[in-house]
Amino acid sequence: MAEFAISTVVEKLTSCITEEALLLEGVGGKVEQLRNELRWMQSFLKDADTEQEKNERFRNWVSQIREVALDAEDVIATYIAEAASHSSWNIAAKLINLHQAGKKIREIKFTVQNISSQKAHFGITGTAREGREGTSASPNERLRWWRHTSPNIEEDDLVDLVEDTKALLTQLSSMDPHRRVVSIVGMGGLGKTTLAKKLYNHCDITKQFDCKAFVYVSNDYSRRDTLQGIIAATSPDCNMEDLKKLAEEALVLKLYELLKERRYLVVLDDIWQTEVWDSMQSAFPRGKKGSKVMLTTRNKEVALYADPMNEPIEPRFLTQEQSLLLLRKKAFPGMNEMPSDLENLGRQMMAKCGGLPLAVVVLGGLLSTKRKTVEEWRRVLQSIDSRLIDQDRLSAVLALSYNDLPFPLKSCFLYLGIFPEDSSILKTKLIQLWVAEGFLLQQGEEAAESVVECLNKLVDRCMIQVGTLTSLGSLKAVHMHDVLRDFSISKGREESFLEIYSGQKIESPTSQRTKCRRLAIHGDHHDLYVFLKPYASCLRSLQFFNIRYSKLDFVFKDFKLLKVLDGVPFPSRALSAVGNLIQLRYLGVVLRRSHMWQLQLKLPRSIGKLKNLQTLKVETSDPDFRWCYFPDVIWKLKNLRHLLLGQVIIMNFRLNTINNLTNLRRLQIALLSQPEHLKSVVSNIERLHCLESLSLDFNLSNSTLPRAISLSHLEHLRKLDLEGEIKKLPDPHQFPPNLIKLSLFNSHLEEDSIVKLGSLPNLKMLLLGLNSCNWTTLVCSSSEGFPQLHILHLQCLWFLEELIVEEGAMMKLKNLKISRCRGLRQIPERFKLLTTYS
Repeated sequence: MAEFAISTVVEKLTSCITEEALLLEGVGGKVEQLRNELRWMQSFLKDADTEQEKNERFRNWVSQIREVALDAEDVIATYIAEAASHSSWNIAAKLINLHQAGKKIREIKFTVQNISSQKAHFGITGTAREGREGTSASPNERLRWWRHTSPNIEEDDLVDLVEDTKALLTQLSSMDPHRRVVSIVGMGGLGKTTLAKKLYNHCDITKQFDCKAFVYVSNDYSRRDTLQGIIAATSPDCNMEDLKKLAEEALVLKLYELLKERRYLVVLDDIWQTEVWDSMQSAFPRGKKGSKVMLTTRNKEVALYADPMNEPIEPRFLTQEQSLLLLRKKAFPGMNEMPSDLENLGRQMMAKCGGLPLAVVVLGGLLSTKRKTVEEWRRVLQSIDSRLIDQDRLSAVLALSYNDLPFPLKSCFLYLGIFPEDSSILKTKLIQLWVAEGFLLQQGEEAAESVVECLNKLVDRCMIQVGTLTSLGSLKAVHMHDVLRDFSISKGREESFLEIYSGQKIESPTSQRTKCRRLAIHGDHHDLYVFLKPYASCLRSLQFFNIRYSKLDFVFKDFKLLKVLDGVPFPSRALSAVGNLIQLRYLGVVLRRSHMWQLQLKLPRSIGKLKNLQTLKVETSDPDFRWCYFPDVIWKLKNLRHLLLGQVIIMNFRLNTINNLTNLRRLQIALLSQPEHLKSVVSNIERLHCLESLSLDFNLSNSTLPRAISLSHLEHLRKLDLEGEIKKLPDPHQFPPNLIKLSLFNSHLEEDSIVKLGSLPNLKMLLLGLNSCNWTTLVCSSSEGFPQLHILHLQCLWFLEELIVEEGAMMKLKNLKISRCRGLRQIPERFKLLTTYS
């Protein structure tokens, strides 16, 4: 990671020299010399992550390099920030700032030279990796990412757990007169969650219970979130927004009432403490005969505490033969046997893994990227041996897999540790964050492809898991195993890459910790400003998660180098000086009602100063509190690419200026405007030629979408969501030519609309939602209608009774989803096997 630290600084200094030439006037030459010095040093760090684990003196040398690289980045970034924010300085002030920056750069350059001169002392003469280029397997030899997306792939990693499965099935199937607790106990990485999921989805279990729920508890336990998750799973018709308004005890009572007359199965995954069970058990009634709660935990005491009469199931470690079988599945996908010349080395590696499934899976993922030669596998075995001296088996395997990552992937892997445990991490958000952080230089579709490529590589190496897929089968979200997340946080702290504070008492940070670049605060804390201030001079990213009650009564004026600020509760003083954060590229705000009588909020005008802002996201934590005044300055944000306003209703935004945002790629907005204003809005949107995704909610505007609308020249627009009255659809040639996904709500479409929709040549997914059409019969009469449609989703169409599709139409349909269309009686025979109901 030291190589990454320097390479990052080298790239940024190179960028500064070319892009910030005017601001660096007077020190540009010194910056270039420093860049060249660091670039030379970088060539000796190819194997730093491996070597420093063997050599204490080398580790200290690498630490010094990392420190000076970070210092260099801070000096240049601070100078540019000061120069940009005080462009009106007089000559004397500019000279003083220039002198200070020049002095600091000279000091850093001297330190770099001094550190470089010490390399001979450590016997560092070149890079050991130069002779090992091209060790990655060819694409045909590697396990492709989509194979990992199979819902059964994790269950395939369960090797010979027949006895455990039978024992658990017996416990779950027993018809005890009152609710019982079934537990799976074992250390992290043993496969508890995977086994629990296998049983949860078992056909015999599905038939036996009236309702089921599977919720993640984890070490960052939230009683409210857990209760809401169970209620949502056992009562699909419930309104989540209504649940959020209930007090915790009201949620307990609601869940109790839902379950008391039903035979239920609730899985609580990853419980750490007996106190968690104490806080939850009152929500679980005796229920019907045979009701069960299943726990997974690392602590046997928790299992016995929950039900002393039921013996916990403890999955055993894998035997060497079982480990070898699992290794073959991961390292040689699609092959029935392991090459005989590698089997002995494989057995030696499996002995090092100690029968822990996660260690085997991660090591198999690593080996799948290596050449299948004895020399390459022996090198991996030697690396494991060297780490086992100071580390346990799992840590040794994780460290080996981490150090083998190309350094750009290391930063991507560490970054995922920022998110709360058991999070579903959205690909779209990662794209925005990684571009803002400078991890990706690409924009638009290229950035999306680059993020997917990074995530696919991490999936291939079994460092992360595929979470969910989009309706069209592409990657939507990823998930991180809690053991791997703990490893990423530990490494991130070591590298000054990130710091996490979650639930624990906040203490004064050490000087080393305050040099971290990214800080995430999980949950509510007091005295945040006192805690955060020491971080101010170095922080590039500050993210808040699940902040409900904290008041940020300070301002962010000291955080001049911030590029990402997310999850900020508003209103608060925190945003009053947000305009000072001129480096900011990502701003995420969460509206929170501070008083019951508060009806609306007004964002600060200083947002207009954020010339580098790429993403502005405003969301609300309360569905009844969604009114917001936007200052008439948003049009100044010429670099804005994502304007995401979700369910927030904009009161006074001058929408006729939106066409100034020529770089906008994603627009999500809800309007409250007069009918004549809607036409102006649409005409301005038509000029956003870079737009890729548009979500427009005009349902409260008492307006009908203008018939003259034409989005035909928006060639990059792939996704379109419209909520509001349309009645007569525009002609097919007026739609974006490359439209793939279309969602319609409250459209009240005329009956000829289905013919127009069927003529869209590239449409793959169509959602007809609530009140989109009020027909009793939906007829697709065109023999060539919907030529590319893969997914048709009919949702809340209360009047619909029959779906008729003529032969030749929708020939590529793969999935017909029907949700809450209770009057629908008839669908085409050929679609019955493709249909899912909810």
